[in-house]
Amino acid sequence: MKCPCFPRYSWLDFLFAVVGVCTFLFDVGSDVWLAREFYQRGELFWFSALLGFMLVSSVTVQMFSWFWIQYDSQLENYDLETSSRRVFLFGGPKRVKLTCFLHICQLGFLLRHISAIWLGFCVWWRREKGSEYAVYLTHDLSMLRLIETFCESAPQLSLMIYIMLHTNHARTIQCVSAIASTTSIAWMVVDYHRSLRSFLPDKSKQGWLSSAVYFLWNLLLIASRVVTVALFASVLPYYVAVHFFCIWPVFVLWACLQGTNFMDSRTGEWLYRATVGLIWYFSWFNVAEGKTKGRSIIYHLFIITDSGILLFTWWWLRDLEKTQSYTFYLLIFIPLSYIMGLLIKALYYCCFHPKLWQPVDTGKVPDDAPDTIVALNVSVEADTSDQEFVNRRMAKHVNNFYSMTTHG
Repeated sequence: MKCPCFPRYSWLDFLFAVVGVCTFLFDVGSDVWLAREFYQRGELFWFSALLGFMLVSSVTVQMFSWFWIQYDSQLENYDLETSSRRVFLFGGPKRVKLTCFLHICQLGFLLRHISAIWLGFCVWWRREKGSEYAVYLTHDLSMLRLIETFCESAPQLSLMIYIMLHTNHARTIQCVSAIASTTSIAWMVVDYHRSLRSFLPDKSKQGWLSSAVYFLWNLLLIASRVVTVALFASVLPYYVAVHFFCIWPVFVLWACLQGTNFMDSRTGEWLYRATVGLIWYFSWFNVAEGKTKGRSIIYHLFIITDSGILLFTWWWLRDLEKTQSYTFYLLIFIPLSYIMGLLIKALYYCCFHPKLWQPVDTGKVPDDAPDTIVALNVSVEADTSDQEFVNRRMAKHVNNFYSMTTHG
């Protein structure tokens, strides 16, 4: 099957790749700086918590990256494409051990960034061929950044807010780390959304206003959730872990019941479902087609109830003297932020949501079509061969996010 309107690699793709790696390095650098500060001050509990977030996030991202390299190596002409493009991380069988070693050393994600930037430079600046594979790499990076953000940046942001509430004081490094985490989350939302939208052939519906609205409602919903978790942790620091490990398995089970098939192996799919459960702890993320509006409503009702309980617990157990100056504002800001986020989300789907293009042969995309029925084709014409790589993983998410009834 051919898809003549597959997006080409542009200067904007290259810019996003460069900014993405700069944001990643800034985030990692601020984490290391903050961890060093905690250790030097003898705050070993917060040092361990921060180190734990960093380690779990890094290991998870490296596992996804390694799984995808294994899956992609089975694709036709994959070795030819990677070797001809002189990509650092990927390539033929001779590089398998080196690639595995780099992932074990937690360097796979960084090398993906470097590979994408170098290949993008060759395609955009030098006008070399290989646009299809450059786009392929950037799509994978956008998904990995999404995973890294919710595995590390969102929990870390909750930790930073908790520390500032607990000590009733904000040091410069804490503010820098909070800004880095917020920047990482915000950039992930824009980049991931843009990556998904690049699959849509109707370019007239990919305006910046739509992306800005999409970014805004996600930011409001995530911010209110993060602050609520941090407030609960400030009064019951150990029970926040109990709270997470009570809700997370329910989310994982729900993802399983939705029949996700994002990965190409059973082990990889369970890793994906476990990660989705973590993402759902902070934000809605659509993982399956059909009846998405109902699932979204159920999710938001659950989060509203859960966040209400956490907020009430904080209000009931808070230190009256320390929290007197900001209690009223938080009690107004958090519910209002979530309500505004939901209203802007509804506005987005009414006015700004791009409708999924309809195949010529059927005239309509079934609302409940399984993930294997991908509206976007998995093979299109390339510059140098009859085969072009289209990222099947991202194409599946496009079906989920941009179906006629999607509310993801």
